[in-house]
Amino acid sequence: MKISSKIISQIYYQILRIRKIETKISKEYSEWKMRCPVHLSIGQESIAAPLSILFKNKKYEVLSSHRAHAHYLGKGGNLFKLVSEIMGKSTGCSGGRGGSMHLIDKDVGFLLSTAIVANSIPVAAGVALSKKIKKEKGLALAFFGDGAIEEGVFYETINFSIIKNLPIIFICENNRYSVYSNMDVRQPKNRKIHKMVEKIGIKSIFSNGLNAIEIYQKYLYAKNYVEKKNKPIFLEFNTYRYLEHCGPFNDDNLKYRPKKEIDFWKKKDPLIILEKKYNKILNKKKIDYFNKKISEEINLSFNKAKRSKYPKSSTKEKEIYA
Repeated sequence: MKISSKIISQIYYQILRIRKIETKISKEYSEWKMRCPVHLSIGQESIAAPLSILFKNKKYEVLSSHRAHAHYLGKGGNLFKLVSEIMGKSTGCSGGRGGSMHLIDKDVGFLLSTAIVANSIPVAAGVALSKKIKKEKGLALAFFGDGAIEEGVFYETINFSIIKNLPIIFICENNRYSVYSNMDVRQPKNRKIHKMVEKIGIKSIFSNGLNAIEIYQKYLYAKNYVEKKNKPIFLEFNTYRYLEHCGPFNDDNLKYRPKKEIDFWKKKDPLIILEKKYNKILNKKKIDYFNKKISEEINLSFNKAKRSKYPKSSTKEKEIYA
């Protein structure tokens, strides 16, 4: 499939934007203006980047896990609302009451993120079932990590979605770690997640989670598959997080990940992949312009969020989510 230079630029821009935003969060976290836990997606941005191109319409509803900033931004979420939420301000997308792990923004079709491992999976199936019953257009997208595969609700939901032919895309971001535990100590060696899930009876696809153009193509296929065949689909993307599981810092000192492994994945950085392959489109002038534009947005949003007010203790739930 030939991809236009416009789409390549848009995807690169989104990866760079998410990277710079999360880097800014990691730097400012130590200033004590953000007190909720943060799970950053630095290194994993390419999986979220194509969302705003293919699934921006609100009929496509995203549900995510604790590592949700990238999905929210990729879906078209407002940066000011995100930063405000992490800072606990009333201008946040969840009214300052949810924090990093509980993002909600119905205006862009981002229904929730949840701190409970695998919790996005059955809730997304419920959204998809609602769409089918009401005969509404669109579909649900459920994002989760490889650790969620080890929860019983994953298998129950996959089975239910197959039987009911639900309009849903299951998206597993396999970064090989559940907190500090490598997959080799959690799951049988040499077992491929997408192959295992396929045996349950659902269409399953594996893809390079570092190549955003390949991801875009898999999303496009999945979208068409669900909408035309009225069946669910499962996508697995291999990826890698650069920072600690929870928090804004590197955790190389803990030595649960070999330095050779970290260096190996960083050489396959999503931005580097696109810059090398599409150097004529992504030239220095364009990248410099992107950096400048994103930096201006970041500075404006962070400064505005810092000036915003905290929610009143008397604020009612219906006022937050109205």
